[in-house]
Amino acid sequence: MSGADKNTSGNILLDVEKLGISFGGLKAVDNFNLKIEKGELYGLIGPNGAGKTTIFNLLTGVYKPDTGRIILDGADITGKPTIEINKAGIARTFQNIRLFSNLPVIDNVKAALHNHYRYGLIHGIFRTPLYYRTEKAMDEKAMEILKVFELDGVADYKASQLPYGRQRKLEIARAIATEPKLLLLDEPAAGMNPQETHELMETIKFVRDNFDTTILLIEHDMKLVSGICEKLTVLNFGRVLKQGETYDVLHDAEVIKAYLGD
Repeated sequence: MSGADKNTSGNILLDVEKLGISFGGLKAVDNFNLKIEKGELYGLIGPNGAGKTTIFNLLTGVYKPDTGRIILDGADITGKPTIEINKAGIARTFQNIRLFSNLPVIDNVKAALHNHYRYGLIHGIFRTPLYYRTEKAMDEKAMEILKVFELDGVADYKASQLPYGRQRKLEIARAIATEPKLLLLDEPAAGMNPQETHELMETIKFVRDNFDTTILLIEHDMKLVSGICEKLTVLNFGRVLKQGETYDVLHDAEVIKAYLGD
């Protein structure tokens, strides 16, 4: 079920209240508020330097906020370590792709499965039956995910051997392997040609609709934003400039001025 079909009451997955952080006395994010419903495909946009990636860093525990709180599916995750936030249900991709370049494609996905598949050190050292059962289950799950992203045919290739667009897909596949409630995509279309961008749009919509995942993305490609995002928040100089339905936000005079400088 898409985010547009869901009831708006009592359905908030991410609730960010009065979030703020300063670096050297400069407020990078100030009084930031955001509510995202379960199943939504939500966009965070703004000019370069507006504070968008800082927001992602706060949501994922890279930075600890000076003020405010972050509630994920009813649980307060404010200031928690990144690994705890990941286990709580937030996964992330980066503007600059961060794959294990020299590892096979399948191993990139398996690396994200260890939250759900475990065996002790002793089992790993002595290759016990539990080790082999767990590795087999992880291989099967990884291949299942790769097939969804049409990457199963290159499972044994090194990640670095994939073309740019497929590396992006692999990064999203790896994030999905952690079974996130909320997937953060940081400029997923950066560096893509129009065909790759179109395929990415379809991939993002597919992920939202088929993996029970809510998506928040940062993006400068307005064609992509207007094509898939149901709602937007515009950030400017660390503060919210505008929030609401995508069409209304993109046609707001203040938003146009912030982008075009008129």
